[in-house]
Amino acid sequence: MRGGTLPADVKRTSALRRIPRLPALRYVKARAKEGQVCAFKLAAESSPIVVEDTFGRAMTLVPGDLFLGTTGYRESTRWAVGGTPKGGLKPGTTYWVIAECGVVGDLEADTPMSKTFVAQARYLGAITGDDSRVISLSDFAVQGAGQRSGDHKAPLYIIAGTSAEVGKTTAGIAVLRTLLLQRYDTVVVLKATGTSSITEIGLYQDHGAAQVFDCVDFGLPTTYGSNPNSMKHFFDKALDACLSTPADAVLVECGGDLLGANVPIFLRRLRRRRARAKVVLAAADAVGAWGGTQMLRKMGWPVDLITGPCTDTPTLQQRTEVLCRTPAMNMSRD
Repeated sequence: MRGGTLPADVKRTSALRRIPRLPALRYVKARAKEGQVCAFKLAAESSPIVVEDTFGRAMTLVPGDLFLGTTGYRESTRWAVGGTPKGGLKPGTTYWVIAECGVVGDLEADTPMSKTFVAQARYLGAITGDDSRVISLSDFAVQGAGQRSGDHKAPLYIIAGTSAEVGKTTAGIAVLRTLLLQRYDTVVVLKATGTSSITEIGLYQDHGAAQVFDCVDFGLPTTYGSNPNSMKHFFDKALDACLSTPADAVLVECGGDLLGANVPIFLRRLRRRRARAKVVLAAADAVGAWGGTQMLRKMGWPVDLITGPCTDTPTLQQRTEVLCRTPAMNMSRD
């Protein structure tokens, strides 16, 4: 297969953070599947966009820039919807950047809030290693993931939300800080679902987490994949790694909402391992909180505490507690 070479200093997006720098960058004109490392060129007619680089920095891509990313899926309720076309990306075809971490694919829909990173890019080819095989994120996944070595039975805390941007990470940081103050010295964090982000990993690290994992650590740029069986295997690998890590507590944040990003599959796989956990639900309003508590209860995860914008005022907080019959607290200030 024909291809080409790229300069060693070509721009790299954050989904590739586990991929080591190669002495020579070569690509082949082959179709690309989810998670494979790809070379792209931002379309000349596009506006500059801002993505996340492999250090978590906001990196600008300008028209004509070459960059490395991957292909995958995204079904955000607030940002963009799209994914890898059937049969994979075709060399020479123009697609769309659909996530700041460097995911490229067909674009089905976007919102005004996504304009900073959504732009057209031409797929050049798939990056190969010294053995001429196409490189994938899974080639550099956490060693031993998927090989059970025992559950250390550390206390488990789950953060879930009714939608994007309702304060799940804020709640997660508050729970983390509380655990550290209570002398849970080693806390492992898993950002289990959603779209990968070094920025969010960094927040947990800055607040004292001993280790932080997300989907990239187990070989995917997002968890919106459409194959339920492969997602079951993927989540099992992530749970094997996190639950077998010696820790005083394990904190799991489910990115996205309760219906997207394969959150239901993840929670079912987790339920097979653990029957009990402390569950915090972040919700935008009282009605959303009520629906979220009902759904989680049916999944076997009764909610212990509600937070988010539904607790921003005393009126909202009281309404939420009465409707859901569950304690509520504003974790951004309490």
